[in-house]
Amino acid sequence: MKNALLAAAALVALPVVANAQSLFQTGPSSPGIYIGAEGGLNWLLNNNSYNYNTGFSVGGVVGYDFVGPRVELEGMYRNNQGAGVVPFGAGFAYANGQINQVSVMANVLYDFLPGAVITPYVGAGAGIAFVDGSLSPGCTMCSTEFAYQGIIGVGYNVTPSLRINLDGRYYGTTNPGTYQNNNLGVMLGVTYKFGQPETVAPPPPAPAAPTAPSYMVFFDWDRSDLSAQAMQTIHQVSQAYRTKGSARVTATGHTDTSGPADYNMALSLRRANAVKSALVQDGVPAANISVIGRGEADPLVPTADGVREPQNRRVVITLG
Repeated sequence: MKNALLAAAALVALPVVANAQSLFQTGPSSPGIYIGAEGGLNWLLNNNSYNYNTGFSVGGVVGYDFVGPRVELEGMYRNNQGAGVVPFGAGFAYANGQINQVSVMANVLYDFLPGAVITPYVGAGAGIAFVDGSLSPGCTMCSTEFAYQGIIGVGYNVTPSLRINLDGRYYGTTNPGTYQNNNLGVMLGVTYKFGQPETVAPPPPAPAAPTAPSYMVFFDWDRSDLSAQAMQTIHQVSQAYRTKGSARVTATGHTDTSGPADYNMALSLRRANAVKSALVQDGVPAANISVIGRGEADPLVPTADGVREPQNRRVVITLG
């Protein structure tokens, strides 16, 4: 009956954790050997005129994680204090005592979200236990029994190597003597998995490459002479050149789309050369100035052919 209940609980949990995968998934996990320690509360169920107090359990595990399935060897000590009617001579007596148990179990477990921060899991185990036969003083843990358990819990992966587990368990053995050995427990454990990759923060993005300062001067339609405002901009370029000490200056001429393309190419070069002449007069060496004509190509404002667009009639000046 107990095993059937555990199986039903596992089946109910399957769709829930499957739907949660998109919320918790963080990345792949790696297989490896792990070790751990665990402890918690143990309730030995009252029976056969015995009443037990809440006890404790403590133990350790060594296992291997296949990323999803896990297998482990677990050693556990359980202790419960109790009282009840025990055999005494030819009759019975009311006595206080304790039940001690040491179990060695082989567990098989399954993590539903092995690469996640939050990892639900279920498992089962079987092995042997050395158990007190009754509350009466006498031979301690000298009854050897077959032991079995069912596990359902959740793990928290602090890092790829370090994990904290919280689970609930049913644990039982074959009949050790004057009572039925049925236990419920809550366990808190921590494990360390060897050989996991270090979690390294991504490097900060590289700083953007500095862009060369640029300036623009504009022209009237079909003209290459410089306005007073254009001369002010050219003076700013000359001052920036002197501040840098040495630089390459490029003047790139443009036109709008009115007029023939070959004419506009020549016009863009005239505009670029007009800017070069003004820069030379303002103290920039001619050898450090390059001129380029782009004609109608690369308009600042895209237009149809034949459109007079003032912002496209320009020279772009860059210092690099």
